[in-house]
Amino acid sequence: MKLIHLSDLHIGKRVNEVSMIDDQAYILEQIIRIIDEEQPQAVLIAGDVYDKSVPSAEAVTLLDDFLYSLTKRKLTVFIISGNHDSPERLAFGSRLMTGAGIHVSPVYDGTVSPISLTDDHGIVNFYLLPFIKPAHVRHFHADAAIESYTDACRVAVAQMQIDPGVRNVLLTHQFVTGASRCESEDISVGGTDNVDASVFDLFDYVALGHIHGPQNIGSPRIRYCGTPLKYSFSEADHCKSVTVVELEEKGSLTVRTAALTPRRDMRRIRGTYGALTDKRSYEGTSLEDYLHITLTDEEDVPEAMGRLRCIYPNIMKLSYDNARTRSSQAIGSVEDIQRKSPLDLFRELYELQNNQPMSSVQEAYIQDLIESIWEDAL
Repeated sequence: MKLIHLSDLHIGKRVNEVSMIDDQAYILEQIIRIIDEEQPQAVLIAGDVYDKSVPSAEAVTLLDDFLYSLTKRKLTVFIISGNHDSPERLAFGSRLMTGAGIHVSPVYDGTVSPISLTDDHGIVNFYLLPFIKPAHVRHFHADAAIESYTDACRVAVAQMQIDPGVRNVLLTHQFVTGASRCESEDISVGGTDNVDASVFDLFDYVALGHIHGPQNIGSPRIRYCGTPLKYSFSEADHCKSVTVVELEEKGSLTVRTAALTPRRDMRRIRGTYGALTDKRSYEGTSLEDYLHITLTDEEDVPEAMGRLRCIYPNIMKLSYDNARTRSSQAIGSVEDIQRKSPLDLFRELYELQNNQPMSSVQEAYIQDLIESIWEDAL
């Protein structure tokens, strides 16, 4: 059975206040062409279908067009909600859409029942587990010990009563421990939302969403397909693709990618204003790409953004890297901050403000407070 694995479409997203809707329409048409070439039996969309819980009208229209294109091809489509989606809104009309082969995960109610497809090797069971928090699962399994995201997913999977004798595929939207992140993802600092990969041992393929860079977790059996487009400059070096999964007999799995080419790339360039406006530096490059330009001039260039846009019309971000900006980085770079836990960051701030370290009692109080806040926010 051949499957196409997609996730994190983020339809309706704006990057640096620039709407990506036309770029998304372009890439979804390209995905349709790949589907026509690959001829899969099913398409898996592993969450963050929309970028907002209340999507714009144009975002809803674009998803409607995409799903209609899939139904015309007589494909089975499986969709789950991610942390950016409203589960209730995404599932609207799902019982009607089931008749057209589109299966949308309902709001999590403590149970997940499989949807079965068959091929020459027998049954494949698909389980749709939307983005869940420990509080979601505790609500329906009050007797279970659920303290972490790993606990929540383990309890949710345990109730599925998986038949290990057939092939089983899971769609889920979580941060699995070991995944490589980038700044465009809504993931808790310090990794409080980590899920251990051992939770998914009974599945023949786990179609993950949430992480924007395509990657395997341990083996191709557990995989993030990544976003179809670059959604921040931290993703500038990503090679975007869709994942093509082939399930043969039980235990036989092939995973490969089909590359995607955006209408406009997203790139970072740097140099002095004089160098970047020299025709020799930009001849032969795509001037329509989305750009983050870093100027290395020691003095600010007056009206630099407007003047650079005469050459580079799609500048999204302008920054400086010079002696002044480097000396102002008191706490550290974004990368340094992302590597620290919330407690580490608060401890540094406390010492900066009070010229003395926190006491053990204060640290314990702050740690309890942080855990409570993340539990409510994630």
